[in-house]
Amino acid sequence: MGSRDEVVEIDSLEKGLLSDNGIEREDDDDVLYTASFQEKEDNFVQYQTAQWVLYSLLLILAWGIGLFMVLYLPVRRYILRKDIRSRKLFLTPNAIVYKVTRPVPFPCFGVLKKEKHVLLPSVQDIVIEQGYLQSLFGVYSLRIESVGVRRPPSDDVQIQGVASPSDFRKAVLTRLSNMRNEVFSREASAIEDVQNPKRSLSSITSMSPSKPSRHDLSHSGDQVVLQKLEEVGSSVKRVQALIEEQCGQTSDSLVEETR
Repeated sequence: MGSRDEVVEIDSLEKGLLSDNGIEREDDDDVLYTASFQEKEDNFVQYQTAQWVLYSLLLILAWGIGLFMVLYLPVRRYILRKDIRSRKLFLTPNAIVYKVTRPVPFPCFGVLKKEKHVLLPSVQDIVIEQGYLQSLFGVYSLRIESVGVRRPPSDDVQIQGVASPSDFRKAVLTRLSNMRNEVFSREASAIEDVQNPKRSLSSITSMSPSKPSRHDLSHSGDQVVLQKLEEVGSSVKRVQALIEEQCGQTSDSLVEETR
């Protein structure tokens, strides 16, 4: 009974120390979905504590260093609560944002801040994992797989303690599907815009009156030249006839004078 009361008292002290440092809600209009960690806070701390105790026992049997790990356990639990309460995971129209502020191994020396942005076009899938020890405490792990060259899972972004990992995965995949549809619609509209000017140009050319061909122009030119030559020939013949008439009249007058 005494040990149980001590554990309950430690939990109450930890919550009292951290009551003024709750998670601030992200006030951003572009946030599409915000994941929660509060519901799994106790489960996460218990899981990490059990894992720490197991490692401590193994090290006690091996070299005896695990004794210091057992003595460090209250500080470890305090750091875990600070860690889980500072976590923020939300989805924006273009990226997945993860922020966390955790104390250093000795909290009196300050904190470590981490902020990770994963662009949605580089996301291939959201993997939900749960090991044997995690299943005992109801804790899940999220792993964000990236597009491109396959890397080991340890290089992917991994987040533990998300309350509803399936809902977050659904939100991310839905946003990715919407982005692909938007890109497809833009490409389709661009192709239609390129094709429409060609169609309008072809319709304009079909509606415009047909121009005479080069052969027709040459043929009509030849006809005009022939008409001109005929007119010149007829005028020359008339001139010749007038000259002949004049010559005939002068010859007749000369004959009469000689008589």
